[in-house]
Amino acid sequence: MKRVALGTLAAGLAVTLLTVLSARSESPEPGSDTLATATFAGGCFWCMEAPFDKLNGVRSTISGYTGGHLVDPTYRQVSAGGSGHAEAIQVTYDPAKISYVELLDVFWRNIDPEAVDHQFCDHGTQYRSGIYFHNQAQREAAEASKKALEESGKLRRVATEIEPFAVFYPAEDYHQDYYLKNPARYHSYRKGCGRDRRLKELWGTSH
Repeated sequence: MKRVALGTLAAGLAVTLLTVLSARSESPEPGSDTLATATFAGGCFWCMEAPFDKLNGVRSTISGYTGGHLVDPTYRQVSAGGSGHAEAIQVTYDPAKISYVELLDVFWRNIDPEAVDHQFCDHGTQYRSGIYFHNQAQREAAEASKKALEESGKLRRVATEIEPFAVFYPAEDYHQDYYLKNPARYHSYRKGCGRDRRLKELWGTSH
């Protein structure tokens, strides 16, 4: 996979601080010496897989549900808005090739941090944005990145929640890699939802 140019956030994140934190924020998978996990919610999970799949060092992305009260919810239950879950992705990555801070950079540039309980055309708490940390170092890195974004003065607010990771339920098979399986429908939805238009307004580019 080709490594994308990451750069700094248009909103002026505190890169030096985050670089220090990134060295401490890697959480190896059980039974593995190299892999770590990150969990993010950014609205429609179809649209969040693609930016991370492009990154050198990302082994896999899985669409699913986190942050709710039902056990093993279905898409119908989550999309109805009563389960408490957010549509989310779980990213498995190699910290030797890409850092958690770089993943945070990609996360911010693919969401609308100002949006409260929605992302783009999708409304409801199930489409809220969030960072779900797997250890204390990830928490510190996430909170530092959010604080830097707030203090940059580029946004009216940063509504993205930062919460401890609890459980992640993979979504149904037809949701996985949807952008690859159904490219025409994916691009039609993405354009119709105004995602790229809003991302360009916020960050100067869309991904």
